[in-house]
Amino acid sequence: MRPRQGQGGNGRRACWRKVLAGSLLVLGCVLVAFQRISRHRHYHTCTPPPHQRTYDGESVSWTACGSVAGRALECGSIDVPMDQFNASNNGPPDSLRKFTIPLARLRGGAHATRNILLNPGGPGASGTQFVHRLGAQIGAIVGDGFHLVGFDPRGVNASRPAASCYASDADRQRLAGAVRAKRLVADSGDLFAWAAGYVRACADELGEHGAFLNTPQTAADMNSILDALGQPDMYYLGFSYGTLLGQTYAALFPGRARRVAIDGVANQFHWYGEQLDRDVMTDSERALAGFADECVKAGPGGCALAGLADTPARLADRLVAAIDRLRDDPLGVYVNSTLFGTLDYWDVWYGGVFPALCKPATWRALADSLAALLGIGNHNNSSTSGVSTSSVSLSVSDMLDSGNATAAFLSYGKPGTDRPSAKRDAEVVITLNDGASGAAGNWPRTRKGLLDILEPYADASAFGADGFAFALYFAKQAWGVARTHTYTPKRGVTTAHPLLVLSTTFDPVCPLVSARSARDAFVGARLLEVKGYGHCTLSVPSLCMARHVRRYFEEGVLPDDGAQCEADGNPYFGNLEMEEEAAAAAGLLSDDDRRIRLAQLELARDVSFKTWWT
Repeated sequence: MRPRQGQGGNGRRACWRKVLAGSLLVLGCVLVAFQRISRHRHYHTCTPPPHQRTYDGESVSWTACGSVAGRALECGSIDVPMDQFNASNNGPPDSLRKFTIPLARLRGGAHATRNILLNPGGPGASGTQFVHRLGAQIGAIVGDGFHLVGFDPRGVNASRPAASCYASDADRQRLAGAVRAKRLVADSGDLFAWAAGYVRACADELGEHGAFLNTPQTAADMNSILDALGQPDMYYLGFSYGTLLGQTYAALFPGRARRVAIDGVANQFHWYGEQLDRDVMTDSERALAGFADECVKAGPGGCALAGLADTPARLADRLVAAIDRLRDDPLGVYVNSTLFGTLDYWDVWYGGVFPALCKPATWRALADSLAALLGIGNHNNSSTSGVSTSSVSLSVSDMLDSGNATAAFLSYGKPGTDRPSAKRDAEVVITLNDGASGAAGNWPRTRKGLLDILEPYADASAFGADGFAFALYFAKQAWGVARTHTYTPKRGVTTAHPLLVLSTTFDPVCPLVSARSARDAFVGARLLEVKGYGHCTLSVPSLCMARHVRRYFEEGVLPDDGAQCEADGNPYFGNLEMEEEAAAAAGLLSDDDRRIRLAQLELARDVSFKTWWT
């Protein structure tokens, strides 16, 4: 099922642009004039101007900034000290050694009194944008007894100062793509040398704030948010990287961790303590096998790739072989005089297939574009099973020669899709400040020594040679910003109330084994598994899961040991909207269940929980 392995100078390949200069899905845009309030842990209590609002027990001045699904959206900000753990580093009260943290709150129902803090992942994803775009859907799951609070972590999005490694966006566009890095071994000299300059630029641009851009500091910032909201206990829902933030918070401040739910779980022990996260790709190939299995089950009427083979294993093997041919023989694509270029292996494998494994709602579209690429449908002889016999018998080379690459090019390969992003800077800085980076990580100091570590890591998975790993790890080896946090994950942590841990069976980037590690680290924590594929349980609709999550937040009720939920309907190649309408028409869903189901369909279709490796 894996792409072929290169040898020597043509070893496993990585693409720097997919990580450091890759574009993130924009989750939405909130136009907010953030009101600066007082510094550190003290907040103004004077009467705000008429266009602002305050609430009893809170010290945040909120500004109305729209509505979502009939609920008021309000925006504000707080200032937090640069160093939450050592006040001597912060200077006098009027010092600039602080961060401004933007907030966006979606109001709950009339009787809502508690706030749930949200983090959608990254590091580098915006919580304020997440609430604006998908807060209503999250609210349908947790119920209207809660306000939902999104925040931009220090250094991220509208937080100030921002985490940036470039003096300007123009410099970012000019410099970020300057390195040649598609072949791990052959291009490692350029990448090794370029990373040395990149990490120096980061240190210069970040200044004294840079060393304090890390997850433990953000966890402490969440206490500052709670204090400003007048809420003693933490209610928190985090996805992907947000699970690392949730675990860190629960370990640092267990007495305030009243409701901490984490979904799509990363391994905090590897994140903070290891050079490489060896869990991350555990289930990636199983997710690919699941894609092939569900495609064959759906047949040509449901999955356009089903005509490629008559068994899931054969389909996966042929698909991998076809894409692998694009390593050395990319396809030229011409749309018009303003849009043309090439489609290569990295575009399709890492820009198309891998992200789609995280989001099953896109599987049908992925199959459509790949079927066009392979010319499936151009060969009309079909067996009684509906499988195109001529497609099965054709070589992948012949299929690529007869296919149309335009759809795949427009989806994964057109120029400009890898435009460097300031969000990626934040991801890199926070990731490297958290982990075993630079001298603190005992990395080899030579290029060959680094390759001796990275090549076996690449060989462990068909997806291991993505540029996300190698670009980041070259920078991690050279990182020069001092590690200022002292957080070390530990086991046996007792929290105010046990954690709820959620995972799909086959998460391609945050595997079930990492969720089990989190469950075992916290006393009494329970793991709820949604049987299926995708990154985070919200990638597939499941009323069973939603009911567990709501009961946890409302009543503190935990699932039984070993609890599992089924995914509803066919979230892979079925028509969930039609299935939902049929269930509603048959009276199988209550009004509340139907609201939840609709919200889950929208989340499965629209949300992308970002990790530094996607």
